[in-house]
This record gives sequence, structure tokens and C-alpha cells, in this order.
Amino acid sequence: QVQLVESGGGLVQPGGSLRLSCAASGFTFSSYDVTWVRQAPGKDFEWVSHLNRGGSAAYADSVKGRFTASRDNAKNTVYLQMNSLKPEDTAVYYCTSRGNRGQGTQVTVSS
Repeated sequence: QVQLVESGGGLVQPGGSLRLSCAASGFTFSSYDVTWVRQAPGKDFEWVSHLNRGGSAAYADSVKGRFTASRDNAKNTVYLQMNSLKPEDTAVYYCTSRGNRGQGTQVTVSS
């Protein structure tokens, strides 16, 4: 059974950092691209980052220079390192791959 499970969200102050994880089961993550998206309350989904099989990543302008996507193929897991967080980063973050999406993890940036 194909499954993606995100974790690592939480409440953080502006300027803080979080590292999100997305663990895959039922398929080999290293063979697929992975996309991170987020959805803020009352808003549409927003593309955040795309990580290809080779490990190269692209980022939305809103997070470029602050977020870094990476993968650990041995753990079948991808990560989204988020630094210098801003209140506007508050959202539920999802990883998507192979047509599947996880349940999401809440990130709240607030003082």
C-alpha cells in the first residue's frame, strides 16, 4: 500500500526553523520526484518546492533562500528544512509523489 506520512510541524516563533519529514512506504522514493505544497486557512494550495530524483530542487519565490528540500534514499524519506520562518508560512504542508499525497502537517508561525 502506497503511503506518504508527513511529520515535523508545530508552533514556532518568527525567525525560527522547522524540518518537515515525509516518509514513504509501498514504493521506492528515490525513483520519483517529490513536490511539497501548502495550504493556508481559507486559501488555495500553493506550490512550495519540487525535488527531482537526482536531488535537484526548485522553490517558489516566496520560500527561495529560506527552505531547502532534500532526500535520504536509505530512509525512503524526504525533508523540507525551513529557516527564517514568517507568519505567512503558516499552513498545512503536504508532500506529494507518484499521484499520492500525505495527510499533511500543520506549521504555525506566531509570536
